[in-house]
Amino acid sequence: MWDFEHTIEADVTPAQVWSRYVDTASWPEWDEGIVRVTLDGPFAAGSTGTMTPEGQDPLPFTITEAVPEQGFTDETVIPDAVTLRFIHRLTALPGGRTKITHRLEIEGPAAEAMGPELGPQITSDFPEAMEALAKVAGQAG
Repeated sequence: MWDFEHTIEADVTPAQVWSRYVDTASWPEWDEGIVRVTLDGPFAAGSTGTMTPEGQDPLPFTITEAVPEQGFTDETVIPDAVTLRFIHRLTALPGGRTKITHRLEIEGPAAEAMGPELGPQITSDFPEAMEALAKVAGQAG
């Protein structure tokens, strides 16, 4: 398995961040590496959609966990190779602040080969995207 995790603390509430997570169409506003996100159903475990990274074809994903104001997990499966698991966690802090953690886990038969190459490409913008997420979440009120 290959993994990477980044955490920030921000002057926003978990509810403010959650409102940005569930609005998947707005993800490109805070994640410049994403061109478009569609979701076929509610923002809940079992719902599927597509995510189009910059310069790539759309990739299917499935929400495997969604707990309002606490976090969610989604997975993209590359058949016979790897599963990309994106874990997003929100922790309320004193004073209305929130600890935001984004984690990527790459598992599967090709993880040892693909993880070190693919992982850093995917996670290189985690810090910037998370700061932008906190900013747009705060603007949402």
